[in-house]
Amino acid sequence: MCKRVEQEEGKDLIQKGNEVTGERKGETERERQKGRDRKGETERERQKGRDRKGETERERQKGRDRKGETERERQKGRERKGETERERKKGRDRKGETERERQKGRERKGETERERKKGKDRKGEKERERQKGRDRKGETERERKKGRDRKGEKERERQKGRDKVEDRV
Repeated sequence: MCKRVEQEEGKDLIQKGNEVTGERKGETERERQKGRDRKGETERERQKGRDRKGETERERQKGRDRKGETERERQKGRERKGETERERKKGRDRKGETERERQKGRERKGETERERKKGKDRKGEKERERQKGRDRKGETERERKKGRDRKGEKERERQKGRDKVEDRV
């Protein structure tokens, strides 16, 4: 085993193997007993079949490759995109959209064909409201015909020459 340097010398260090045994490999006696070589691999790990990649023989038999993909997963059709063959059959594409949803007319905007038939556009405004003449200001054509402007003042009052200041006085 490793020799502990005396406490009186002020060092509580474990002497490495090259000092103890005089070997050049830089391997300590303790590490050698563990079966650890230059690569830091123990005999126990070697028996497990663990190689540099940290892959065991058992994992290799499972068919697990560098990507951590098993043969079973490969048979499922799982690819880099995490898409299964089953999902592909469903018609689900990269966007996670099914063929059924596409048939519904659901697009990126989340707008359905049914909503489009209703006349609902992106602003949630119905065609019926547009026909009424309702514009962005929420003013109807009927109100415009009455002569009502944004301030709620009628054209008739304006023609009389009455403004807000005269109303107050």
